[in-house]
Amino acid sequence: MSAGKAFVDTNVLLYMYAETGDAKKTIAQQLYEDLLSHQRLLLSTQVVQEFYRAGQKKLRVPKELLRRAAGDLLGVPLVIVGPEHIRSAFDIEQRYGIAFWDALIVASAEAGGARIIYTEDLNDGQRYGDVVARNPFRSN
Repeated sequence: MSAGKAFVDTNVLLYMYAETGDAKKTIAQQLYEDLLSHQRLLLSTQVVQEFYRAGQKKLRVPKELLRRAAGDLLGVPLVIVGPEHIRSAFDIEQRYGIAFWDALIVASAEAGGARIIYTEDLNDGQRYGDVVARNPFRSN
């Protein structure tokens, strides 16, 4: 794993709370702990909001656990999404032909100085401006 900040997308965080004990859960937990312990982890307010909502609706995580987990996420370095990130996302969406919400992830990662975005939603290995997307679940 390269040095520097790494942005983690919502889907990776959600795997940590999946009921199944599959490989993705283990990989997500190990990645999160490694980035956190080396002070490389970067999130955005968008990711925390999506995590809370999807944890409720898709995974049906008990509310108390979900609130505690989301509260913990608010304690890591965060990009507070604002107008400048949304404007940047408009440009990224158009330039790369990706969905707006994915473009906002890229804009937030760039704004926070990340060099890697861990996600399943973007093309593994593709560079988006100053950041490269990596799928942590893809076997190489």
